[in-house]
Amino acid sequence: MKIHEYQAKQILRDNGVAVPEGGPAFTPDEAESVARRIGGERFIVKAQIHAGGRGKGGGVKLAGSPEEVRRLAGDMLNMTLVTHQTGPEGRTVRRLLVEQGIDIGREMYVGIVLDRESAADVFMVSTEGGVEIEKVAAETPERIFKQTIDPAVGLRPFQIKRMAYALGLDGGQVKEASKFLAGLYRAYRQTDASLAEINPLVVTGDGRILALDAKINFDDNALFRHKDIVELRDLDEEEAAEIEASEYELNYIKLSGNVGCMVNGAGLAMSTMDIIKLAGGEPANFLDVGGGASAEAVKAGFRIIVGDPNVKAVLINIFGGIVRCDRVAQGVIDALGDLQVRVPVVVRLAGTNADKAAQMLRESPLDFIVADDFRDGAVKVVKAVGN
Repeated sequence: MKIHEYQAKQILRDNGVAVPEGGPAFTPDEAESVARRIGGERFIVKAQIHAGGRGKGGGVKLAGSPEEVRRLAGDMLNMTLVTHQTGPEGRTVRRLLVEQGIDIGREMYVGIVLDRESAADVFMVSTEGGVEIEKVAAETPERIFKQTIDPAVGLRPFQIKRMAYALGLDGGQVKEASKFLAGLYRAYRQTDASLAEINPLVVTGDGRILALDAKINFDDNALFRHKDIVELRDLDEEEAAEIEASEYELNYIKLSGNVGCMVNGAGLAMSTMDIIKLAGGEPANFLDVGGGASAEAVKAGFRIIVGDPNVKAVLINIFGGIVRCDRVAQGVIDALGDLQVRVPVVVRLAGTNADKAAQMLRESPLDFIVADDFRDGAVKVVKAVGN
């Protein structure tokens, strides 16, 4: 789950992490009010969308007065902001963050991410802040200092100081940075985050250390422990199909291809997308119905898949371990009967009650293309798209 920058900064603020003074605004009037509360002569108006690259797309503006903040807010609210992460369709700006202008002396980078290979959190710091960290990692990886944190003991004081020195800080800045890094890790751990990123982390002209930008993503599997974080979810920033899928506890991600996929299990879903690619097709989605999906959930998943106008054929690839193949078959039969599906549907079922499911499909008045095995299913669905 993702949240907006202003929400992430409030979480950081609650954990003792220094951030610029500011607040959210949903109207030009609110933007001007925030600016007057902050005071000063310089303000930053930031569009709040779940995508990076806002500055290059015109989503970050500098203002010299509360009146100018109001004018800029009027221009930015409801605009379609296009960045390298939104795609050409862009995102509609519905929220803003108004902050005090900061005298920036230096820009740096700090991030924490879960490294699944080492089963540990990894702190990453770099003196190269304010730019795409992926580009730094690819071109000058030596400029990124990594610190693996033992989950049994947590972040240690010597590790904090090591990172502060890796950022090129000294004197009183090391002490301030140590407090900052400790607070950031505390916020990351207490919220079950999967990513916490500050880019840029800045040293101001008067020597303060601030999170000029902030991004926090959360582990969906832990959200049952954080009802307050769930309330921060902005449904306007999510695909309607993904929202519907979450209501049925389905794991769905929209992609750019034309072959719809319904699979049970994340590993099988990834393998299915791979074999579709090998057969010359392009997957249109990732949909994992899970181990215990009901016929109703399967029906909902199928409705979501064929609701994508880009889908020209569907591959249902189910290995019945926990979920029974006959249950999946019933859900698909119900879905096709209700939805008047006009695209070819290829079905490959194996495992628990597969014979019963095959019989149900054969006896159904609906037209299915039955695959003999995994590869046969991929070849047939790609051929169906070609037709």
